[in-house]
Amino acid sequence: MEKLVITGGTRLKGEVVISGAKNAAVAILPATLLLNGIYTISNLPNISDVKITCDILQDFGAKITWNSRNEIVIDTREIDGREAPIDKTSKFRASYYMIGAMLGRCGQIEVGLPGGCNLGARPIDQHIKGFEALGAKVDIGQGKISAKAKKLTGTSIYMDVVSVGATINVMIASVLAEGTTTIDNAAKEPHIVDVANFLNTMGADIRGAGTDVIKINGVKELKHEGCYSIVPDQIEAGTFMAAAIATKGDILIKNCIPEHLDCITAKIVEIGGHVEDLGDSIRVWNNKRPNKANIKTLPYPGFPTDMQPQMGVVLSIADGTSIINESIWESRFQYTNELNNMGAHITAQGKTAIVEGVKELLGAPVYASDLRAGAALLIAGIIAKGTTELYNINHIDRGYEQIEEKFRKLGANILRVNE
Repeated sequence: MEKLVITGGTRLKGEVVISGAKNAAVAILPATLLLNGIYTISNLPNISDVKITCDILQDFGAKITWNSRNEIVIDTREIDGREAPIDKTSKFRASYYMIGAMLGRCGQIEVGLPGGCNLGARPIDQHIKGFEALGAKVDIGQGKISAKAKKLTGTSIYMDVVSVGATINVMIASVLAEGTTTIDNAAKEPHIVDVANFLNTMGADIRGAGTDVIKINGVKELKHEGCYSIVPDQIEAGTFMAAAIATKGDILIKNCIPEHLDCITAKIVEIGGHVEDLGDSIRVWNNKRPNKANIKTLPYPGFPTDMQPQMGVVLSIADGTSIINESIWESRFQYTNELNNMGAHITAQGKTAIVEGVKELLGAPVYASDLRAGAALLIAGIIAKGTTELYNINHIDRGYEQIEEKFRKLGANILRVNE
């Protein structure tokens, strides 16, 4: 078992380069199954979710060569598998994108039920609704999802709830369908736009990504070769923004898209921080205790649920009492128990947390319950007095590339230790 040992009390200062977006990468990689050719994907985050996705693609028959730490060449010309094993799909949520991609390519797929962070009920009913509307038959049983379709036909699909995963999955499945598919009440996140841009670069005809209505005009085939660079990770950038404010630091965040960070920037400014837009980078700094603020998570362009725990750490040391309302995932507040063990005063019940700011946190052994909770507790350890031991860091490795190295370059005292 690995853990991070963090000696707190450090003011972060310096530059950090943001990796490619996890949430785009784990959808774009399965989408290559539609392509039947050789493609180069760059700016890939070197994280465990990406590595497992590549393993599954190889199980299907794809040939993958790593050109460098962040670039692969993937050959999808000889796909012969139709099953994704449960021992791999259970390790991350985005394994369900294999369904949309393989339905589009060959009309048949069987995958183990997807896993990922335990954030409460995470149904895939909107995915299934979309696949069935396109003409597929979907069965769930014995820990597996089986989907078959003789032919996918474009149709109009209304999402009952705004779902990022379902929007992307149905969009992928519709690319090679006959006719036009319209997705109403679609999610608008930046990585949805990135997946659409990737597919359009490869010959798809997708319009409206980034709005609440997406139209996909089915095409007969896609290009047989191409290259694409994945968009920078909005949430990783936001995580370092929160770290700058929490530590009274000064960080230049490079390789990011400031427009994607507007909702986070607004809260940073509200609590007394400073943000300078430099085009393809931002500078974030703070030299005083943060102010209190209220936060409600919402689908993009609202404040992202994936940034709620990191901002919760900032508010835990703010001047005054803040209220956080989590409208996306019912179990997102699991990290608050660990923060309270470090001296925070947070009362969480249902989808609301009341955060009474304290002047300092104290180092303690803490356990990450999910990916973003792990990032939040890492920030907490950096600002805490004394030493923090952070366990279950496999969650962090799912979504952040070399996170401790990036924080060390900013001045944090972090060691990865094998027990």
